[in-house]
Amino acid sequence: MGKTYERIDGRLRSFIEAQPLFFTATAPLADDGTINLSPKGLTGSFAVIDEHTVAYLDFAGSNAETVAHLRENGRITLMWTAFQGPPNIVRVHGRGEPVFRDDPRWAELLGHFPDIDPTPHGLRAIIVVTAELIRDTCGYAVPFMSYDKDRDLHGKRFAREDDTSLSEYFTKRQIARSIDGLPGVPLPLPPTTV
Repeated sequence: MGKTYERIDGRLRSFIEAQPLFFTATAPLADDGTINLSPKGLTGSFAVIDEHTVAYLDFAGSNAETVAHLRENGRITLMWTAFQGPPNIVRVHGRGEPVFRDDPRWAELLGHFPDIDPTPHGLRAIIVVTAELIRDTCGYAVPFMSYDKDRDLHGKRFAREDDTSLSEYFTKRQIARSIDGLPGVPLPLPPTTV
């Protein structure tokens, strides 16, 4: 039986922070728009900011669907599932916002991720989510799987990029627009200041 929570704290917060993988789901407002579901990982790239706010680092990639959907309507769901230990699934339904490098909140938000060097990963935004509904469910049908370690491929791939070459990469990948043509990551990227 699922339970609704007023805040992200205690056992719930511990569970979320212990998971090496979570998923984000967003959608545009258009009835025929492309729904997006993305896996997120990389140890240290997720943070609970307070009892109602979480954030994660949005690194270089080949699309910008989450950013585009959040810029259009802000709707987002995050989901964590237990692949080890007792079965559990936690969802945070809320409003999200991409915070870009030129935002005055950038440096303060980046301070919530002390265990990760964002430089080699082509950090393009910090996604901040304010929880509106927090629920868990049983997860009885989720299989046991083991976590070995983070892949190092992303960091190796983007470590050779600077702000200029990263903007060129994003331009080629057309991340300034979503699949459905919504505004994505603003290009060129503002320079890295932190």
